[in-house]
Order: sequence, then C-alpha cells, then structure tokens
Amino acid sequence: MGEGVYLCVMERKHTDILIAGGGVAGLTAAAAFGTAGFSVTIVDPTPPITTADAMGSDLRTTAFLQPAQQFLDAAGLWKKLAPYATPLQVMRIVDAAHDPHVTRDFDAADISDQPFGWNLPNWLLRREMVARLAELPNVDFRPGTGFVRMLARTDTGIVTLNDGTQVQAKLVIGADGRGSAVRQSAGIGVKTTRYGQKAVTFAVTHDAPHDNVSTEIHRAGGPFTLVPLPDHDGQPCSSVVWMDNGPEVLRLAKLPIDAFEAAASARSAWTYGPLTVVSKRSVWPIVSQIADSITGPRMALVAEAAHVMPPIGAQGLNMSLKDLSCLLDLAQATPDDLGSQRMLDAYARQRHPDTKLRVTGIDALNRASIAGNPMLQDLRAKGIQALFGIKPIRHGLMELGLGAR
Repeated sequence: MGEGVYLCVMERKHTDILIAGGGVAGLTAAAAFGTAGFSVTIVDPTPPITTADAMGSDLRTTAFLQPAQQFLDAAGLWKKLAPYATPLQVMRIVDAAHDPHVTRDFDAADISDQPFGWNLPNWLLRREMVARLAELPNVDFRPGTGFVRMLARTDTGIVTLNDGTQVQAKLVIGADGRGSAVRQSAGIGVKTTRYGQKAVTFAVTHDAPHDNVSTEIHRAGGPFTLVPLPDHDGQPCSSVVWMDNGPEVLRLAKLPIDAFEAAASARSAWTYGPLTVVSKRSVWPIVSQIADSITGPRMALVAEAAHVMPPIGAQGLNMSLKDLSCLLDLAQATPDDLGSQRMLDAYARQRHPDTKLRVTGIDALNRASIAGNPMLQDLRAKGIQALFGIKPIRHGLMELGLGAR
C-alpha cells in the first residue's frame, strides 16, 4: 500500500457504573452495586494499602453506626468485618475545662438493643473490602489507574483513564476524596472552612478496660477522642484522634515518644490511666467542605467528594454510606433509568439538604469545642448537662446521631 493512513479506533469498555476512588467509600460502593447485580468498574491511581505497618497506611479508625452496618451487611461486607469489629455501647462526653469535670454517658440501651456502632481500623477495612470485590465477577477493580476526564452525553458518560483507555458508563460516581478529580472535571465548586486545626491519630494501650465506651474529652483547641479497639497483646486498646491548633499538633507529633505519651495521658484526663502508644502517629488537616452541587450530567458525588467535616460524632463516613444507600435505592427502583437526569435530581433532593444540615451542625460543635473563652466553656458545659437532662431531647439527639432521623 506504500504510505497509507491508518485509523486507530480505541477500544472502549462498557459498564453500568464507573467509580473513581478506591478508599473505603469507593470500595464499599463497588461492593454494594456489584452485589446488587450492576456491572462496576472501580479505579484509583493509588493501590489500597491493606497492612498496618506499610508506608502510608491509614491508621485512623472508622465507627460504623447501625444504619451503616446494615448497608455493609447487604453488600456482603459485614460478614468479613464483624470478627474484627469492636462494639461502641456508650458515647461519653467529658468537658474537662471544669473542675470537677462535667461527664455524661449516652447509652445505646436507652434507644436500641444494639450498640451505637462498631469500630474498625481503616487499613483493615480496605483489606477486607478488596477481598469482597475479588468474589464479584461483575466488578472490575483497577488499582493504579486513575480518572482523567469525562465527556457526558445524553445516555452515557465516557471516561478517559490515565492509561489512555476509555470506559463508557451509564453512571459515574465520584468517590475520590476532597480534591475530587470527578468534581473538578464537572466544574463544580466547593465551600471550604478552615479552622486552623489539625489532628494527630494513633493507637494506645491502657491499664483500665474501655468497656466499649467511646470517650470524647473537650478542652480548648478541640476534642481528644478515645474509641475502643480489640485488645493489643493482652492489653485494653483504643484509637485516638487528638485535635488542636495546627502548630501545636505538629509540635506534639514530633515529640519523643516518652514525652508524647505523657502529654497524651494528661490530655486524656487520665481516663484510662497512663497511655502507651502502639502505632505510628499520623497528622491530618481539619476542615469542613461542601460541594456546590452533588450531581452533574451522568455523574454523582459521594463521601468526601461531596462533603468533609471534622471527626466528631462519627458522622463523616456514615453520611457517605447514606449517600451510597440513597443512590443504590434509586438505581434499583428504576434500573433502566440509571444515571438519568431524573435519577440524579432525586438523589440531589434527598441528600444535599441533609448533608448541608449535618455539616453545619458538626461545624457548630467543633467551634464550641475549640472555645478557650471561660464564658463559652461554661456555656458548653451547661449545654451538655441540659441536653442530657431532658430525656426526650437526649433520645432524639441519639437517634439523630445514628442517622435514624
């Protein structure tokens, strides 16, 4: 033929749903939609880290509240996670800015025959979720491959990945975090609130048993939260999220271990006695963020692509699973309508107002926790006493926190 012109047609994969993001929310989404019978492709530029000692491992923990546990069960995930989960029976709030401390216990037994929730390490969640995806032949997991851009058409979204391949999907789910490439590709803005705070996260052992009590200790700068974990080498163990102003957290994270343990024990108000650190320390920024919209043509945002909030009250990932539950319900109700504007409008109506309300509520709680002014600290302590003392309000708050309202 001599010199000729060659026309290269890129092979394009077809799938019901493409999920961008291989964190806990994205992996859960893939398991849920895959278990429901949809064909799913899930991509993430970074392969998930599934051991505690690997570089970059996420040493934080996640507390799954009751509705989240039910969603995980339906996705075939809970049977894998349950052996490692620590029940959270009591949520204890301590205002340590006063002497004596103001302490109130919110017991799940007041409203339910089950615990508030169950706590698990994030790296372990990834390990078990990846194992679940391997059991689903209709789920194509592509770690090491990332979302680049999306072209939305009337009946489909065409996604280009960073290896040059394309995937055609009826619905694209952005579960790719607070810097979401999916959100940016759709031109959706965000409102971000910065508190000047960071959190240092780590695990500790202690002499006193935690008795399945999650304890949030408030002083100026932010809360110090101890969340129960399984015993470590025969000792009671808890995960810790310690929030304070950014420079102070960076200073603390660099302390020699003996000095850090002494500071952590004092900040914990010696709730369980002296604390011994049994993990690496990780530092995370504290912000609130909410997307201007949670949908675009053929696209829905979930989890931190849609909303970010301080780690107070175990609301973050549990809100994310409510996003996924809503999307899945809509998809199953009218499968032929998957990814349509009608379905996406329904998702936005159901989730965006609740998201904004809860982000605003957690923002207010965090600002109250930061307060160093003695008058504001008195108001905080009196507020804890008042909310606990009126039984209908106490029960209503617990149900709201669980997501039952």
